[in-house]
Formats: sequence, structure tokens, C-alpha cells
Amino acid sequence: MTRAIVAGVDGSAESLAAVDWAAREAVVRGVPLHVVHAWLWQPLDVPVVQDRETQAAAADAVLREAVTRVAGRYPDLALTSEVVQDTPVAGLLREAEKSRMLVLGSRGHGALVGFLLGSYGQQVIAASTRPVVSVRAREGRELRPAGGEVVVGQQGTPQDGDAVLGFAFEAAAARGAAVRAVRAWTLPPIYAYSPGSMRLADEAGGLEPFESKALAEALAPWRERYPDVPVTEHVEIGSAGQVLLSALSDAELLVVGRRARRGPVGTRIGSVAHAALHHAPCPVAVVPHD
Repeated sequence: MTRAIVAGVDGSAESLAAVDWAAREAVVRGVPLHVVHAWLWQPLDVPVVQDRETQAAAADAVLREAVTRVAGRYPDLALTSEVVQDTPVAGLLREAEKSRMLVLGSRGHGALVGFLLGSYGQQVIAASTRPVVSVRAREGRELRPAGGEVVVGQQGTPQDGDAVLGFAFEAAAARGAAVRAVRAWTLPPIYAYSPGSMRLADEAGGLEPFESKALAEALAPWRERYPDVPVTEHVEIGSAGQVLLSALSDAELLVVGRRARRGPVGTRIGSVAHAALHHAPCPVAVVPHD
């Protein structure tokens, strides 16, 4: 069975932009779209403004608005919808598990909004086993029929993050875009040098050629799999977050990997994904690869 793209909505402008983007993505990929709204009736000992029937009607209205919006624009789209009776995080994670990707609205320069207020959005992104795409309200625009770039960050060894590169190449192929693969590097502190790492760098002709070689090796199988996708290799010294953000002038989508970390204040998504989600001017896909 073909996995659907899932869009989570809550009635906010950001979530409506997310369902717009998800619908266009479903069309270009030729897959179904499933729109969900997470709603759970509050226990009687929790003060509520409305009774259960009124809240249920409001939840249905949120879903109906989003579905009507995309059904009118994409009449041939295979479209389903559901009010998920669960807490936002649990409900969205369960839907994401069955999906090709989960698409959510984001304010950027701040927390994810609506039913993802506070740490909810970060929890979903950090815990999801499937890619999560964050879309801002001002990004609810038509995709160009062709052109633009899918920018993807590559880190670690050539074998690391295959899921991240795979997502980027698949997205680029679907929309007729190019891939810009970005690898940032910094000079390590003196205590980080080892005889083995220095030997590899020396064999490559220096640290920058070493990083370029690692990126080329990581891209090689994906170039072979997607021979019609143009690829630009971008190697630059600097912090990964800053280098990625500086490479987005023609980006339709930014794809980053996610290694979840748990800290004293809860689940964390890593500094690169955090910077991308808060500051990228285009939709951001966070792809788990642990």
C-alpha cells in the first residue's frame, strides 16, 4: 500500500499553509494526502469553556475547512481526513508512523504554533520515525513547475545520513529541481587530531579536499540512482547551521538530518535542525537517521 503524506491541521494560518504544501507535494509525488486534526475531550475535572458536543463540532469544522481548501484546488488528489481523538503529540506521532512524511505548520523564529504550542512541535520532530516537514504561513505559494533547489546538509562519514540524502533526491526528482548538497567543516581543536585522521587528511591533500572527497563519496550512489537530477556540491568552512542557511537563496526545500538528544529540559533535536526550523526562509524537512 502506498504511504500517504499526512498533514496536521488546527485551523491556524500556519497549519493551512502546511496542508497547501502537503497537497502540492502529494500531487507531484503521485501519492495520497491524509489530513488530520488531533482533538481529545478533556476530563470533567479540567475546566473547559465549551461542552463536548461544541468542541467536537469545532474539531470537525477545523478539518472540514482544510479539506475543502485543498479539494477545490486539486480535484484529482486522493484525499482522506480524520479527527484523531488523542493528545496532539501522541496522535501525530501515531499518524506519522504510518505516513510517507508528516507536514506541520510553523511560525519560524519561535515555537511551532496552534495545537503544537510550547514543546509539542519539538517533541513530535524529535520522536518521529518518519520525516517531518515544517511550513510557514507565508510559504503557502504555488511551487514553480520546475527549477529551484532542494538543499540538503550532509555530515559525518559518507555512509552517514543515507535517509537524509535519499529524501532530498526523491523530492528534487519529483518537482524537477536540482540538489545542492552542503557539507560544512571547521578546524578541529588540536586535541581532536589523531594520527589516523591526519593521515586521511594528508592523503586527500588537506582538510578541505578531505571534506570534498567525503561529500562526493556520499553523493555517488544517489547520483547513480537519480541521473537526471542536477547536483551542486557545496563545501564550506563554518558552522553547519550558518553554512546551510547561507545556501538557501534558490531553495524550495531544506532537508536536514536529526539525531535526537535528551537533555535535562526534555527531548532535543540538535543545533542544526533547530537553526533550520527557526530561521530558514523555506519549508524544512527533518529526517531521522539514527
